Amino acid sequence: MSRISACFAALKAQGRGALIPYLEAFDPDYETSKKLLAEMAQNGGDIIEIGVPFSDPAADGPTIQLAAKRALKAGATLSRILDMVADFRRNNDNTPLILMGYLNPIEQFGTERFLEEAAKAGVDGLIIVDLPFEEAKDVRASAKSKGLDLIHLTTPNTPEDRLELTLKEASGFIYYVSITGITGTNSATEEQLRQSMGRLRKVTNLPVITGFGIATPEQARSASHISDGAVVASALIKEMAGTLEDGKATSKTIPTVIQSLKKLAEAVRS
Repeated sequence: MSRISACFAALKAQGRGALIPYLEAFDPDYETSKKLLAEMAQNGGDIIEIGVPFSDPAADGPTIQLAAKRALKAGATLSRILDMVADFRRNNDNTPLILMGYLNPIEQFGTERFLEEAAKAGVDGLIIVDLPFEEAKDVRASAKSKGLDLIHLTTPNTPEDRLELTLKEASGFIYYVSITGITGTNSATEEQLRQSMGRLRKVTNLPVITGFGIATPEQARSASHISDGAVVASALIKEMAGTLEDGKATSKTIPTVIQSLKKLAEAVRS
């Protein structure tokens, strides 16, 4: 059983959804990012989503765009991000890790080489935001052969026939983008989420997690109860960015993020 499947099975037994915190790799620097990754796993993060910084992040709002700029300035590369994952795996073999990014850096790295090295480092799943379903066949097959889940995104306005087409090839879980827009700019209502989950449950048996627009403990609790998990990204990055001085980490950086994460975790478990 994969780490992702084992995680959702354990959460189902506990009767709750997943809390999935997001961090931008190398934001604001390698050491802080590495420590945050470890601390998130120890303080309520059931699955952790790692953003791969990219200079043209079409789905990301201003907060994550700034995080990506800081990370690229700090020297983020795919190789170094995979090194960070491998280092994390030396002390944690249970927490699923998902890389979320864009196709260009992967193609520059070499798609097959990237998939091989990601699996070897200990990555469990990939979200490639701008990889169209129609062009994903080879990537999906290669990822599957290496034990990597290629996570599919759906949105409120995905047509029914396309849902059935794309989700039948999905693995790991489904990432429901709960708003029509970029990250951190709006939030779906509980009623909207319930309606969307009803629609998705008809076409997939995989866990469905909700992301984009979840900022507060109450929103995380609600999303994790209505779907199978909640991704919190921009809100945590804003907390972290507020502790920086001249773009650099301070003694408040990690404790501030972890304090917020603990509040989210408490809400999801309530």
